[in-house]
Amino acid sequence: QLQIVESGGGLVQPGGSLRLSCAASGFSLDYYAIGWFRQAPGKEREGVSSISAYDHNKGTTYYADSVKGRFAISRGNVKNTVFLQMNSLKPEDTGVYYCAVGGEDATPDPLAYDYWGQGTQVTVSS
Repeated sequence: QLQIVESGGGLVQPGGSLRLSCAASGFSLDYYAIGWFRQAPGKEREGVSSISAYDHNKGTTYYADSVKGRFAISRGNVKNTVFLQMNSLKPEDTGVYYCAVGGEDATPDPLAYDYWGQGTQVTVSS
């Protein structure tokens, strides 16, 4: 059974860090691009970061301007898991973070992804 599960969210103070994980079962993440999206209350879903399929375009990554230099996406040493390291968090980073899987290219377009997790809440507040 194909399943995507996000974890690692929580409450953190401004300036703090979190590492989100996206774990898949039932298929290999290596063959697909992975995207991280977030949705804040009352706002549209936003593409935060993505990474291309493992052997496609040499692991090209994408970052939204709002997170460049603070967030880093990676295919970690843990099998079938992709991470989003989030540093220097700001209150505006608050939202539900979703992992999405599909296609080969790193892109912030949600229509490019076929499979979605249920999301993990990130709250940045003092």
